[in-house]
Amino acid sequence: MSPDAFAGPVANVKRALTALGAQDTVTVFDAKVPTAAAAAAALGCDVAAITNSLVFELEGTPLLILASGAAKVDVRKVADRLGTGKIRRASPEFVLAHTGQEVGGVAPVGHPEKIRTLLDESLSAHRVLWAGAGDHNSMFSISYADLHRITGAEEMPVR
Repeated sequence: MSPDAFAGPVANVKRALTALGAQDTVTVFDAKVPTAAAAAAALGCDVAAITNSLVFELEGTPLLILASGAAKVDVRKVADRLGTGKIRRASPEFVLAHTGQEVGGVAPVGHPEKIRTLLDESLSAHRVLWAGAGDHNSMFSISYADLHRITGAEEMPVR
């Protein structure tokens, strides 16, 4: 099915996946899957294999952290590792403005502009990862290596 058959944000993710040389594995669910726990239950996988796309604000710019659904990001540790100022959780309006996607459905790709991205290295323990695909009903599967490649993310522990 053509990406144009999907809603804007999901179509953007589908286009980005194929443009970046990844398979379009977007799955659309009947029910919303806005949390890692809901997604894991719908997929029948470990919550740690869910890749949360969390947007933070760092000195007025977006910072996307791709974290395991089983992890709580330690923003102080991340800021120390990056050698930066305070990292704050972004407001829903900030997230939408920078990703074109709503909180709970943010994907690692498909944003209007490239966003600096960090990748939780604990995700490498899983053969298949699942990430949001632009809205609350859609996700896509991908390997850690391919997620790293298509996002250009900096790998690091985030907790």
